[in-house]
Parts: sequence; C-alpha cells; structure tokens
Amino acid sequence: MTSPASTLSADEMGIRPRDLDQLCVDTIRMLAVDMVNAANSGHPGMPMGTADMAYVLWTRFLRHDPAAPSWRDRDRFVLSAGHGSALLYALLHLSGYDLSLDELRAFRKLGSRTPGHPERGITPGVEVTTGPLGQGFANGIGIALGQRMLAERFGTPELPVTTHRTFAIVSDGDLQEGVAAEAASLAGHLGLGNVVYLYDANSITIDGATDLSFTEDVGARFAAYGWQVLECDGHDRDALAAAIEGALADTGRPSLVVCRTIIGKGSPNRGGKSSSHGAALGAEETALTKDVYGWPHESTFLVPSEVYARFDERAVEGAAAHAAWDTDIARLATERPEVHAAWESHWTTELPSTEDLLAQLVDGWEPAKAASRKHSGAVLQKVAELVPNLVGGSADLAGSNCSTIKGSDFLGDGEGLSFSGSNIHFGVREHAMGSIVNGLAAHGAFIPFCATFLAFFDYMRPPVRLASLSHHGSIFVYTHDSIGCGEDGPTHQPIEHLWGLRMTPGVTMHRPADGLETAAAWADAITRRDGPTALILTRQGLPALPRAADFDNADLLRGGYVVVDAAGDADVILIATGSEVSVALDARDGLAALGIAARVVSMPSVELFDRQDDAWTTSVLPEGPARVVIEAGRPDGWYRFVGRDGLVIGLTDFGVSAPSPAAFEHFGITGPQVTDRVAEFLAAN
Repeated sequence: MTSPASTLSADEMGIRPRDLDQLCVDTIRMLAVDMVNAANSGHPGMPMGTADMAYVLWTRFLRHDPAAPSWRDRDRFVLSAGHGSALLYALLHLSGYDLSLDELRAFRKLGSRTPGHPERGITPGVEVTTGPLGQGFANGIGIALGQRMLAERFGTPELPVTTHRTFAIVSDGDLQEGVAAEAASLAGHLGLGNVVYLYDANSITIDGATDLSFTEDVGARFAAYGWQVLECDGHDRDALAAAIEGALADTGRPSLVVCRTIIGKGSPNRGGKSSSHGAALGAEETALTKDVYGWPHESTFLVPSEVYARFDERAVEGAAAHAAWDTDIARLATERPEVHAAWESHWTTELPSTEDLLAQLVDGWEPAKAASRKHSGAVLQKVAELVPNLVGGSADLAGSNCSTIKGSDFLGDGEGLSFSGSNIHFGVREHAMGSIVNGLAAHGAFIPFCATFLAFFDYMRPPVRLASLSHHGSIFVYTHDSIGCGEDGPTHQPIEHLWGLRMTPGVTMHRPADGLETAAAWADAITRRDGPTALILTRQGLPALPRAADFDNADLLRGGYVVVDAAGDADVILIATGSEVSVALDARDGLAALGIAARVVSMPSVELFDRQDDAWTTSVLPEGPARVVIEAGRPDGWYRFVGRDGLVIGLTDFGVSAPSPAAFEHFGITGPQVTDRVAEFLAAN
C-alpha cells in the first residue's frame, strides 16, 4: 500500500471539501503543477486537462498490480503525449509503484526517476519511452499485436491465458505526426480490438490553437481506418466511463475516444491557452489556481490520506486479479504442460550463448557465392526453428529482403484474421514498422525484426534511436546496402546511412561479407537482448571469403578479424566491410604483384570490435603498417582507424543509376583501382 502513517486528511491539510473522486482528480492536477513549478520546466497544461480521463481509466478500468510491475497479463498504459509526464508520475506514485513523493519533488532533476519525458527502465510502471510525438501511439499498436499473437498461440475459450488491453492517452500532436497515421491504418486493418486510445482533444498546440494547421475531422479519418470512434466530454467522468466501456465492448476494432478537454483546466489566466502547454505556471498563477481548487497556498505536494486510500483500494483489486491469473497459469501447467512450457519459453527466451547459436546456424554450411540478403534468408529459417518466438516482416519488400519465415502464416491471411503466424505484412509503412517492432519488444514475449532497404532507414531513424534509448532488442534488417543495388540509382543507394547507424549510441551494426559473417550477425542479433541490432545486406552476389582450415568461427563475433595475412611483414593493412572485402582481397593480389605485402581485415561490426580487449584489437591492427579502409559509403568515421592522413576509399557524393559493376568502377572501388590508389598512397607517404 502507499499510505504513509503520518499523512493527513484533506480537512487537516486545509483543502476545501469536495467529493472523493474530485479530490483525487484535483490532487493529480496540483501534483503536476507542483512538479513543474519545482523544476521551473515542463508541461502542466496537459496533466491538468487530462486528469479526469486518467483517473477514470486508472481507477475503473486499468488492470495492473503496482507490487508487480512486470506481471505478464497486466493492462498496458502508454502516455504517448510524453510531454505530460507529470501526469504519469503522479498516477504511478498514487497507485503504489516504487516512486516516492521525493522523486516527484525531483522532477526533471539530474539522476531522478522522474525525467522530463517517460523513459522505460528508469521509472517503474513506464512501459515505453515516449516524447517524440506519435512514437507511443505506434508502440502501443505493437504491444497490442503481441497480445493478440500470444493469445492465438496459447489461449483457449476455456483458458484464454492472456487478455490484457492496451490503453493510451494521445494528443493533437501525436495525431498530426505521420507515424500515427501509418500505425492507425495497420491497426484498423488487423482489427486490434484490444486497443483503446483516449484522444485529448484540447485544440491547443505550442504555437496556438490547432486550427492554425489542423482542421481535419479526426474522427472521420479514424473511422476510415477501421476504428470505432466515440466522443465525450473529457471532464465528465461518468461519460468517460461509458465511452471506455463502449470501446471495450467492440472487440473487432481498435477504438479512439475523442475527449474534449480544456488544457490547463483551473488556471484562471492560462486555462484553454497555449501558454499553459510548456511552461511552469509560476508563483502568481499557481496562487490563483489554488484559489480555484481550494488548495492551501503555503504547502506543495499535498496528498490527502483519502486519496491514498482510494488508490490503495484499486491496488488491492489489481493484486487479486494478478493472483487469479496466477491460478489460471498454474492450471495451464497442470492441464496442458507442453503448452505451458512453450508459453514460458516465449517469456524467458532461454537462448544458447552467441557462440553456441552460431555453431548451430553454420552446422553443415557450404561456402557459396550469393548476396548476403539471400544468405540472411537462409539463416532466418534456421533461426526460426531454434527460436519459436521470433516474429517479423517487411515493409512490402519481403521478397527483396528475403525476410519471410517459411512454413509460417502471415498475419491476416485467408478468410478472417489470424494471429497464429510469425510473418507480418507491415505494408509501405517503414516509420510505423520500426515503432511497432519496438512495441513488440516492449511487450516481452517475442523477439521481433523488420526489414526494408537501407536507403529507407531515413524513414526509421526515430524508432531506431528510441530502441537504443529503451534497450529494446529490436532487430532491423536493411538490404540493398550500397551503390551495389545498381540501376535504381541514387535515390535507392545509401551513402551516409552506415555511419548514421554506427553513430547512434547503443546500436550494434553488422555489414557481413559472406554467408558465415551473415550467420554470425544473426547469432549476435538474436542473443543481444539489451539493445537493437542492424543487419546491412547486399543485393549483389558475394564470393565466400577464403579462410584457413583452422579458422575459429568464434572470431566472426569479434567484429573484426584477419581474413588473409601478408606473406611476411605487412606493408599495409586493408580494412573493409561487406561487399568491399572481396575488393580488398583482389587489391591484395594486385599489390603483391607490385611487391607490396598487404593484410586484409574484415570488420563487419565496428561496435563489436570496439568491445574487444586490447590484445585482440592490436593483434588485428598492429602499429607499424599503413592502414587503408575500403567501404562504399561516407568515409568520415573511418579516420580514427587510419589516422588523419590515412586513406579511406569511399563515397563523398550520391550514387549513380547503372548496373552494380559499372557503379563500382565509376567510383573507383574495384580491385585494380584500389591497387593503384593504395600504391600511390604508399609511394607518397
């Protein structure tokens, strides 16, 4: 329970009398005001305007157990309008999560558990990291999708196993962002009736009234997506409850409840105005607001004992629901032990070590020339056999990305909707695809991946960044990785994207040069559950790299290793990734004919290489020999490996429309051309 023994009643605190529900709502409002004032930073208007809807949702509908924030069948709540984080922190504290009043006082302070926008892993009860508008909206669709897939795999009418719903509060800003439109369209197509989103329709944005730029009929838009649309006064708690009940009654469609609210409700001079959106009320306006709410002027962060008691009642109900669910799971273990074992394996994801998984993936591997995307498709089939909770799909490019798990259905195929398969048709929706995959990762029962062309990573930067910030084990597969995609031309030929991914903190990127490196990339991605992995794959065929008979495949997981060494002392080390490793090998032969000894290093993952100890990195890249990097992308990030005056053979401009061999020759990235460049470089230095 949450109630400290010394807490006073509302009357003892000098709070003007009112009914208990109103007292709870006003406590939420004033906690938000106090948090933002204490930080002199934040967004008080949204929490003040949405306190009624949040209170109704959390005390009448949201099924959760504050004592067990990770209960698998809890309802999920997403504050997509993450700027209103003070609302969520107030709710979490009052509900009994491990978030003290002192943490609310430390809102937005260094090291607190109440950062300026909700962050998963920082604050108990926060499901996803939100703030960039629209992301939480799409994450919620991924969470709901995870529940439907899990229910289809393991539930029966007599023992459904999982029934949790996904609730969210979304804002005008969320619904203006394109990612929300993409995610809403897919959710409507899939008929995700376990989604209920409360739309805070306060008609205010930072710059002023929404009609400055946003005059569409939002309800009609969502109805066209296939959503149930309901409307109510967002301050009428009975009307809110009736609308949520109506939303939950429609199990065949996601629901949007349009809640008409007043931003900054209760603030005499800022209520209903954009001035309440993103700045503290300040002492004078806070005093006037306290007069409106009958709140003592001299005190802050007041929580009457009656308010704690009301939320304690709900916590008891949540604990009872959790206990009943535990009984159902125990029944599953008794009545259907094999199903229970599979259920548990989905959640615990007991994976082999990365080395052991790699050994299983390459067992019986025959070296062959093929595009790394095709190698990836072959490895994917083995991964899916070993990891039953692997799910994913492509942005309408499954054939090109080689991202289909064979033998498994696609969601929604056939007559009616089915969620039993492992393949997802995301449609041409890269932005929402990445965010939905993050939602699947946040749900917890699945290892999710998605795929598109590398050039379209531009549409996915926000979810990739948030996957890293949130420590989601999302897997992002990007094919057609360079000028090697050929005739499609510069619009489809990624140049700056490799370093865009490498420079995102927490992302591990692999650009494999052949089939074995591709298998290693998948092994690392699957077993890395504390952050996202990006696999960068070619369209054009790649030869199998030559390796010594005693080569240790575990070295593939070190990020960089010697493929072929010089006959004696090396004059130069050629470092390359992906398709350019074979170019480096050709150049090595050309340099040998000129009397220049070269070592060839493949570096599929800079991030993994950076995690190795000094003994390994210096054995691969010893001091002495000159260093040259070859990669068909921007050269900028490679200079830390070759030195300021070193040679990086790459691209500083966009690609060209031409067959792959002609494109590489045009940009000087062929074996003979690299031979000449390296020889000239060594002669000049």
